[in-house]
Amino acid sequence: MEKVNTEEIIIRDLQPEDNAAIAEVIRSTLKEFGANRPGTVYFDPTTDDLYRLFRKKGSFYQVAAVGNSIVGGGGIYPSAGLPDGTCELVKMYLLPSARGIGLGKKMIALCLEEARRLGYMQVYLETMPELKEALKSYEKFGFTYLDGPLGNTGHYGCALWMLKKL
Repeated sequence: MEKVNTEEIIIRDLQPEDNAAIAEVIRSTLKEFGANRPGTVYFDPTTDDLYRLFRKKGSFYQVAAVGNSIVGGGGIYPSAGLPDGTCELVKMYLLPSARGIGLGKKMIALCLEEARRLGYMQVYLETMPELKEALKSYEKFGFTYLDGPLGNTGHYGCALWMLKKL
């Protein structure tokens, strides 16, 4: 697998025409790691229309593109039931060709910066043990593990929960 050239990557706001491509990135990544099971974003119907989902106030989503191809994405969202001042880091996925080049770190940093700008005091995330490399990145950014979930995301298939104070 050939890595994408970092100079060719453009990080931009999600557009309506990106819906199918980013849904494919998310689902193919979960399938690759054996995490395509009920209770995850794999089966969440909003995955097919992220543009509409991320119109909600307090949300933010970026895609990484090389030419006309989407190679990843990630954002923040004011998920239901979270404590005041908390958003969730969501739908952070990269294709294999876009991993290991610093893109994930750049996208997480952009999300944390936007969370601060929007006035959030902490960022929560839900993930799975299968996504080992992502876990390492979250730890490096200062996310710490929680004993259980916050809020009501409906993603009961996620077994790990983390929080970062801003």
